[in-house]
Amino acid sequence: MTLSAVSDGQSYPLVELPNQSHPVLRLNGLCPYYTMFPINFPFDKLGKANSGEWVLDPFCGRGTTNYAARLRGLPSYGIDCSPIASAIASAKFVNLPPRLIFKTCSEIIKHSADPEFIPHGRFWELCYHPFTLTQLCKVREELLRDCSTSERIALRTLLLGILHGPMRKSLPAYLSNQMPRTYSTKPNAAVRYWEKNGIKPKKIDLLDVVKRRAFFSFSHLPPSYEGGIIFGDSRKPMSWAPTDGFSWIITSPPYFGMNTYNQDQWLRHWFLGGASVVDYNHTHQIAHGGRSDFINELSKVWGQIAEVSAPEAQLVVRFGSLPSLPCDPVETLTRSLEIADCGWQITHIEDAGFPSKGKRQSEQFLKKVESPAREIDLHAILT
Repeated sequence: MTLSAVSDGQSYPLVELPNQSHPVLRLNGLCPYYTMFPINFPFDKLGKANSGEWVLDPFCGRGTTNYAARLRGLPSYGIDCSPIASAIASAKFVNLPPRLIFKTCSEIIKHSADPEFIPHGRFWELCYHPFTLTQLCKVREELLRDCSTSERIALRTLLLGILHGPMRKSLPAYLSNQMPRTYSTKPNAAVRYWEKNGIKPKKIDLLDVVKRRAFFSFSHLPPSYEGGIIFGDSRKPMSWAPTDGFSWIITSPPYFGMNTYNQDQWLRHWFLGGASVVDYNHTHQIAHGGRSDFINELSKVWGQIAEVSAPEAQLVVRFGSLPSLPCDPVETLTRSLEIADCGWQITHIEDAGFPSKGKRQSEQFLKKVESPAREIDLHAILT
């Protein structure tokens, strides 16, 4: 496959992954999310893929596998039951100049009606300056009304990424008062911190931050390919799958015991239409009540994937466990594939080492990790 060069002078698909600071990788880091693995993991695994082969990640998180497939010149789909994850991942398929993202945001700010609802309470008073919160609510309501274009999909993900984060002495990169970038501090804890330290929100122009972030993240993009992100449950039938079937499935399921994605992402969930308070509902997530339930739920995913995969499809799964809830990753995955009984034959299992700081689920999910568990990469083929 021959593709024309893009603005950074490189041709795609890529044979080797560029340095992590290369601008073509900026889109992949547009918004943090817990279920990420380093992009080199799916990129390296897809090195043996043939042109036109479809890629699937049934637990796509922020779409790292999908962006790796795009860099390799391959079509792909991702599935995630989290509205935050699916929204972030959807932007990995966008292919448009950053000026159009800024233009869309500018038009919304200038021409949309005042927001119908602005959340109130001590948290909101201390998290955002009234000017910034009004701008944010205006864009939020307009995107909830219509987020069907590439410009709006990109803007939505961009805003999810700048919704909260640390304050800086230089130009602001985030809209909130002092907050973590990766997860949303719960309201009571956040208020206590801000009041104790006497920190008040700064007046930040949303348009200014959007403009700088859009030109930083969207100025160097590879060509786009077929596919998309499905907001749904990978345990359910996949009637939307390509007729040729998936040849590559590369994924990392949530580790046993990971069931607070919604709570740790509650502020982003609000921006996507959720409540302005923390929602502790675990609806649609894989069961974590007991190890046997968790294994049975995983087996349903492997079964559904087998139904829409091509003969001799390759399945690659990175898996581990939380230090607080030890769970043998080899035994767990092996047993789930045995229960699925749908043709997946394990070819080999590799030691993936310990989680790299800030890059793997066990460290991303927990605020403090004393002894991270080793992870494994399981390889299987559909027979």
